[in-house]
Amino acid sequence: MNQKMSIKELENFLHKEFPQAAKTYRIKSFDGAIMIVQMNTEEKHLRPGRTVSGPTMFALADVSVYLIVLANIGPKALTVTTNCSIDFMRRPSPGLLYSETKLLKLGRRLAVSEVLIFSEGTNQPVVRANLTYSIPDQAGI
Repeated sequence: MNQKMSIKELENFLHKEFPQAAKTYRIKSFDGAIMIVQMNTEEKHLRPGRTVSGPTMFALADVSVYLIVLANIGPKALTVTTNCSIDFMRRPSPGLLYSETKLLKLGRRLAVSEVLIFSEGTNQPVVRANLTYSIPDQAGI
């Protein structure tokens, strides 16, 4: 795929358009195929039993796909999630989570992706998600 935004450009975009997300997520790497995004969970992200909540892990998956789509299409803020299927497979530990995200298909109107989320220190994913994003037309509508 043809990368349109660098990690620095994506970070600047987040700071401008979504400053609340820019404080929570960090792009660790992007090699043109797989993007790794980190999130350090805090007390507010935990549910009873001291495990990371499902909405927190969904948010990491969603932001990760948003970033990899933007990296490939450019800064189109109105790109939005249209579908998500998520499997919570293992109990994540509090602390650092990271996602490995790849685009399976990038079309003119839709982007289909796969995300695996890991807890720090484990090699087995805690979450597997498939997300589809709608891409706005050239006018940004």
